[in-house]
Amino acid sequence: MAQSMFVIAQSNSDIYDIIDTVSEERLRQDVKTLANFGTRHTLSDTLSNTRGIGAARRWIKTQFEDISKACDDCLDVFYQKDLVKKGTNQRIVKDVMVVNVVAIQRGTKYPNRFIIMSGDIDSRVSDPNDFTSDSPGANDNATGMAGAIEAARVLSKYQFENSIIYVGLSGEEQGLFGGQGLAKYAIDNDWDIIGVLNNDMIGNITGVDGVIDNRTFRIFSEPVPPTETEQQRKARRFYGGEVDGISRQLARYVHKTVKSYMPEMNPMMVYRLDRFGRGGHHRPFNDVGFPGIRIMEAHENYTQQHQDIRTENGMDYGDTFEHVNFAYTKKLIAVNAITMASLASAPPAPTTVEIGGIVEPSAKLKWNTVEGAKGYKIYWRDTTSPTWDNSRYVGNVTEFTLKGIVIDNFYFGVASVGDDGFESVVVFPNKIMR
Repeated sequence: MAQSMFVIAQSNSDIYDIIDTVSEERLRQDVKTLANFGTRHTLSDTLSNTRGIGAARRWIKTQFEDISKACDDCLDVFYQKDLVKKGTNQRIVKDVMVVNVVAIQRGTKYPNRFIIMSGDIDSRVSDPNDFTSDSPGANDNATGMAGAIEAARVLSKYQFENSIIYVGLSGEEQGLFGGQGLAKYAIDNDWDIIGVLNNDMIGNITGVDGVIDNRTFRIFSEPVPPTETEQQRKARRFYGGEVDGISRQLARYVHKTVKSYMPEMNPMMVYRLDRFGRGGHHRPFNDVGFPGIRIMEAHENYTQQHQDIRTENGMDYGDTFEHVNFAYTKKLIAVNAITMASLASAPPAPTTVEIGGIVEPSAKLKWNTVEGAKGYKIYWRDTTSPTWDNSRYVGNVTEFTLKGIVIDNFYFGVASVGDDGFESVVVFPNKIMR
């Protein structure tokens, strides 16, 4: 991002420009193109140039390549793929190559640190194994896929210290296979992942419950990583942190960024991995210990999800183009873009945050020095609050005492702050000072 005078609060005119640059018309065109491939089922045709997931992924790759040409080859575009064998689960009825389309915008200072935005390429109808019937998947999930392309168009005009990945994931409807493949690829290539923003269904404002809402969206995040150790689990019993895992902190970061730059929007944090009993493509990243969240509409219409296209008793079923509200989709892509721009402009977060102050009238915090940090900010909140409501910038020190703030009554965290005021994700204490 462009350098400016250091400020404690996150504020940068580029962020507002990014919001304004997201194009509703381009999103409309791209969703229409994706829906017009007929079906994008994971097991559908890969040879046709006009129908099936093969044609869709080739078109997506071309879009990323065209964006790269416009920014002097600033994107590294490639396929990441894995063979999934017939019978892996009940939805894999034949061998299939699950192919993701990846575009990497390398950071200038931390090229191996990544913030990832994903959308799903594939679609389905009522029968998850029907890979020939029309399945336009306009909202689920051409909106998320078109959004990743649009975010690349907008953010590729800027340079960031950290890397950004825009990706179309396949195989979501058949068992989250694309996310599994890319998560393994990330581990194999030693990627340092700041967070994953999974966008899945971001275009509907008219809920099946009759509610119409073009401002609210949900941010799903799990409380703590499934990879935590037994020692970490036991520590939570005495020190807290049941709702302060790395994915939950990422969700709070999105919430704070939106409230700062898009106050007309209503980010709704949902304290759950995903919808009740359901799943999304952030989960495979969570499964291996990476922070990841799902961003999606607040009010779903189930008559348009995973449905054969038909009319029954005067009601139209199916996930078709006319149901998408593109003004709303534009807003949610802006949410993603400003979150990624902020994180990609921030220094790394502290890795170790110690806390002390037992039976004292003050809370003490200590953290490691972070390369590239101008200073640090301490956050705290009531133990029942969902958001970091209080903060203090403490400058370029690595130890600080909050006098008069009793450790028993609050939760605490520390973020790194860069030269231009952009902050890392808040880190919850992971060590006790005795």
